[in-house]
Amino acid sequence: MKNLIKPGSFKYAYLLIALMVTNVIAWAQDSTVTATSTTTTKSQTQTWYAEPWVWGVGGVVLILLIVALTRGGGNTDKVIITKTSTTDKD
Repeated sequence: MKNLIKPGSFKYAYLLIALMVTNVIAWAQDSTVTATSTTTTKSQTQTWYAEPWVWGVGGVVLILLIVALTRGGGNTDKVIITKTSTTDKD
């Protein structure tokens, strides 16, 4: 006869039950007395990338970099002429 329940599957059932009990205990410790205190602090910290002028300068630098890279080195077709002369001396 086949075993319908694997022997190792009981550990998963025990784990599930243990987690359920832990959850019930955690909910049971909810306090009935609620004390609320609110503290509000305001701080204005601005990061460097939040300023609009930084994005403008960055865009200009990026455009200049792209233009410089796409232009290349100028004229890439170079012609080299070498001249040799021979003279006969008597």
